[in-house]
Amino acid sequence: MPKRLWGNLALGAVTLAYPAVVYFSLGRFEPRWLALLLLAIALVRLGLGRTVATWGVVAVALTLAILSWLGNALMPVKLYPVAVNVFMLVMFASTLIHPPSAVERLARLREPDLPEVAIAYTRKVTFVWCGFFLLNGSMALATTVWGTEAQWALYNGAIAYVLMGVIAVVEWLVRQRVRGSAAAVSMPGRPHA
Repeated sequence: MPKRLWGNLALGAVTLAYPAVVYFSLGRFEPRWLALLLLAIALVRLGLGRTVATWGVVAVALTLAILSWLGNALMPVKLYPVAVNVFMLVMFASTLIHPPSAVERLARLREPDLPEVAIAYTRKVTFVWCGFFLLNGSMALATTVWGTEAQWALYNGAIAYVLMGVIAVVEWLVRQRVRGSAAAVSMPGRPHA
């Protein structure tokens, strides 16, 4: 397998395992040692590429790792999912102010010549993801501040990923319908649905 694919798999594994590793490390390791996990995430991300988004997530991870290390505090380690959601919300929302939208940019990687209906659709999907990052970040913060370690790990290590998957599947289904409707409208002599 190519090096980049291995890197993406490693990043995915570390990111998915992060809440569980933190949870099962409680009482076994001091929080400052858990900060090394944040450092590992930052290094893997840097190894995969150096985009603005990558540098932003790396800066967040390093800041939280340093705070956790210096204060031997668990809170900065637990704030990582909150910080990532805030960062993603800012990144996606900023593309709504300065188009093209984040989802349009991703769509153009596969389909450079998007029709107007697709551009409008990608903007709506970007709004949906902004809403998700806002709500998900709020729940991550609530579990960090008021929840138990088990609730934090369950939400940030499982429920948040299930919700992301549900949104992705629903969006894919809606996209197929939108494409079908757009194709039906663009075909001459065919009745409009």
